[in-house]
Amino acid sequence: MWTIENRRLYERKGLRYPSDLTDAEWALAGPLIPPAKRGGRRRSVDLREVVNAIFYLLSTGCQWRALPKDLPPKTTVYDYLELWSWDGTLLRLHHALYVELREQAGRAASPSVAIIDSQSVKGAEKGGRVSIHRAMTPARRSRARSATSSSIRSDCR
Repeated sequence: MWTIENRRLYERKGLRYPSDLTDAEWALAGPLIPPAKRGGRRRSVDLREVVNAIFYLLSTGCQWRALPKDLPPKTTVYDYLELWSWDGTLLRLHHALYVELREQAGRAASPSVAIIDSQSVKGAEKGGRVSIHRAMTPARRSRARSATSSSIRSDCR
């Protein structure tokens, strides 16, 4: 419910973009991002700005090339997004924030009820992903569509 206290808590006036992280939000998310690997060159990018850029892209729906110039370069943001997706950082971040939100709402950290619909059960009984195989198999090329193969055949006879 929007009370005066809640409005002050969720107000985003002092931020550069409405999607930027507040200090309190970064205090929750920052420790969940893995540190730089040992050795090699020092990290020169601010990870908070990378997260701000990802949130900007998600909240506005803009193209990568339309990322504002005051955020890190699109290649840097994309590389970190791919890395965090690959190494499970995004899943860990989502899980930790999900548990925190449930605890703030006075609920148990993990849900106690699950709903399974009949379509999910039927798909699992048939083997699920096996039915996708046919759609992902590359199509065979037909010789009839090629002009050269049809002309060669008629000339050879």
